[in-house]
Amino acid sequence: MNSIVCLDLEGVLIPEMWIEFAEETGIEELRLTTKDEPDYDKLMKHRLQILKENNYGIKEIQRVIEKVQPYEGAKEFLDELRTFTQVVILSDTYKEFGMPVMKKLGNPTLFCHELEIVENGEIVNYKLRKNGTKLDTVKALQSVGFETIAAGDSYNDLGMIRASKAGFLFRSPERIKNENKDIRTLESYEELLEEIKKVVR
Repeated sequence: MNSIVCLDLEGVLIPEMWIEFAEETGIEELRLTTKDEPDYDKLMKHRLQILKENNYGIKEIQRVIEKVQPYEGAKEFLDELRTFTQVVILSDTYKEFGMPVMKKLGNPTLFCHELEIVENGEIVNYKLRKNGTKLDTVKALQSVGFETIAAGDSYNDLGMIRASKAGFLFRSPERIKNENKDIRTLESYEELLEEIKKVVR
């Protein structure tokens, strides 16, 4: 059976982009991520409301994203991983946020969502990809013959991690690790690479 590795993006390969934007603007409420709020719809509606209240649109966010760099070792980890297995990044980010960063990671495949943006640059809504959860995507990959291996750091990664042949929490907050002690936790790309190699072999 073919293997495919499914990785989260933010917190695993790059910094959380909303936190980067929060630090740039000083808006503390934008620091909330899926590590804090498991209800994704509630989280996104909250973010969009804050952007509207502060007159921030896609251009302001993209200016910050252009400065975002992958974590040290992330590109090298992906480069080596792709020498012996297929890789897909499953993220709850948006095409408009993620694509500029993908170039810095060697252009891996990214499955993510899209934003609804009006002419003046205001972000008015978001569109989830069909069967939007990471778990749904993993199940779809499995249904066409792939054996999945998954790693992520947040609440929205738990489904795909548990549904895979092997799954890992990677650099996850203590609260999530403590609530999910049945899932092995890893802290370095070297560890994660070795564990994936064991499964693929």
